Amino acid sequence: MDVLYFAWVRERIGLPREQVETSAATVADLVEELRAREDRYAAAFADLSALRVALDQELSDFDAPLSGVREVAFFPPMTGG
Repeated sequence: MDVLYFAWVRERIGLPREQVETSAATVADLVEELRAREDRYAAAFADLSALRVALDQELSDFDAPLSGVREVAFFPPMTGG
């Protein structure tokens, strides 16, 4: 699946997107797999309350299943103005 990173998440990881092979059942499982890769991923996903996730361009939760999902995007909360 495609995993996209935006704003400071992209800056910490150093990539805007990557192709990820995963056996994760949920977004939270995927985050744990990513955290275990390298320190830069651990830093980016250290505080999930500071992150939002979208599955196939629909806002979702970290406990959402990944079955059939083609794209996961991680980004900080948006503010209006």
